[in-house]
Amino acid sequence: MTSTVLLALDTSTEYCSVALLRAEAPSDASQQAQARLWARHELTGAVSSTRVLPAVRELFDEAGMALAQCNAVAFGAGPGSFTGLRTATGVAQGLAFGLSVPVVPISTLLVCAESARRRDASITRVVAALDARMGEVYWADYAWDAGIGEWQTLTPPSLGAPEELVAPEVPFTLAGNAAHAFGARLGLVERAAVVDGDALPDAQPLAFAALRAYRAGRTVAAEHAAPEYVRDKVAQTTAERLAERAARGGPEA
Repeated sequence: MTSTVLLALDTSTEYCSVALLRAEAPSDASQQAQARLWARHELTGAVSSTRVLPAVRELFDEAGMALAQCNAVAFGAGPGSFTGLRTATGVAQGLAFGLSVPVVPISTLLVCAESARRRDASITRVVAALDARMGEVYWADYAWDAGIGEWQTLTPPSLGAPEELVAPEVPFTLAGNAAHAFGARLGLVERAAVVDGDALPDAQPLAFAALRAYRAGRTVAAEHAAPEYVRDKVAQTTAERLAERAARGGPEA
């Protein structure tokens, strides 16, 4: 068997999430693919940048492997926290440069879909929706293609008001935290067959999605790795903050 060692990083949320995946590719059709995963997923708030590299070292030590054995570095490219996305991008680039390996950018919304499916293999259609703040939602629509064993993007990562999201005409799982954040304002909640609020950006499902991308050649050179912000605006005006609080039923001041 041929081994692939892949490091996955996600700091798009308040968590610092790091996973190390060692996967064996079967040498013939009679063998089953094997994989081992080591991970850290820690609530760090705004200081994920201070925890990423120590967590990487811990995982390689725990796995009994050297950093030089790494074949690729994957990261949650966004959307998500602007600061967090820059952290993951910078660390992935730095490690990839030093190791002379490619980078695998993976959408955090696709990671939500992957997370939902890894808990329920019967899932074939996922709308991933994350709270984007400012009264908006990051979202995308994915379908699992069993023939090739990969997600197909039907609606690419987008930004919109909760009421604007379009529900598929077929049964689907709603993944991500938008249902919890917006409640009835998110019309997709009533249309969804399943609401999986625990399917969130995490380095573990990211690693498995990135492994497929790596093996399919969907990688970039370190210097070309970049965040997928989706939104250009990073701050609200006072009026916008007050309007969002009112919409959520909170105090106006």
